[in-house]
Amino acid sequence: MATKKNKQDHAKTMRKEMQQIMDHAAALVDATSGELDDRVKAARDALNERIESAKSEYGDLEDQFLDKVQAVDEYIHAKPYHASGATFIAGLFLGWFLTRK
Repeated sequence: MATKKNKQDHAKTMRKEMQQIMDHAAALVDATSGELDDRVKAARDALNERIESAKSEYGDLEDQFLDKVQAVDEYIHAKPYHASGATFIAGLFLGWFLTRK
């Protein structure tokens, strides 16, 4: 259970950091709203579009990731011996591969 809580803490931290980056970018867009230079306007518009795109992409990726994690969790609970065996075999192959020179 400790690893599940640890993963949840990492996910929350990552989500918080991503939100802070988006908030800072939005603040930059708002701070430059009074600028009249065409280059600043173009950069501001491009950044604003990218912020909106990133928000939707991040939400989609988070949903996909959580769906896959849920599916793996259900599979492991349904067939624990298959999951243990596959992990053991993968570990053997990885160990064999890494010890070869």
